[in-house]
Amino acid sequence: MSEEDADRLALAAALRDLNHAFVGHDADPDLLRSTTALAVDLATQLRAGARRDRLALMQASRREAEAEAAAGDSGRFPMNRPRSGFEDRAVAGRANPTSIDFDVRFDDEDDVVAEFVLRRAFEGAPGRAHGGMVAAAFDDVTGWVIGRLGEPSFTGELTVRFVAPVPVDERLTVRTRLAERDGRKLFITAEMTAADRLVATCRATYITVDPSVFAGMPDPR
Repeated sequence: MSEEDADRLALAAALRDLNHAFVGHDADPDLLRSTTALAVDLATQLRAGARRDRLALMQASRREAEAEAAAGDSGRFPMNRPRSGFEDRAVAGRANPTSIDFDVRFDDEDDVVAEFVLRRAFEGAPGRAHGGMVAAAFDDVTGWVIGRLGEPSFTGELTVRFVAPVPVDERLTVRTRLAERDGRKLFITAEMTAADRLVATCRATYITVDPSVFAGMPDPR
């Protein structure tokens, strides 16, 4: 990881903390005004930099993954590991200050397991996570199954069933796996628990595509 990438990750983490601290706490008017002035100034400075080309970053990541695969590396697809461009993505990109902090692992039963906390900026009804954020979390975590399979895909359908209130500021766990496939369609199921209590389930349908299409390149077929 380059020094610039490390600095972007560190700033994004700090901004996530700032988002949740602002939503979850009161502040006196002087602090609000000084923070506003600072935020406006920093945004102006950041906009003066070159615009990030996420497509170019993803294409470079794909070429890097292909070179590693040709050399015998097991990383067949960029989402198998953190790479520039993918870290900017919404919901789970570590370089995106509006994302969720996920701790993802693969278990011995071919499941993907993600642990995370939906903090106060993601609150809907008091004490409950916003349903859209729960769905977004499912969408991203089920996508890790795609990364593990090495079959780039787009979400075709996502169905979420809420079994119980999904709490904020509590550790949540999502366990997901490939349930079945039908041609280009991959059917993925998932469950979300809070303190071992089932709170939501998900069934997602993904449609496989050529890797160049996923990375934003023209479809060669």
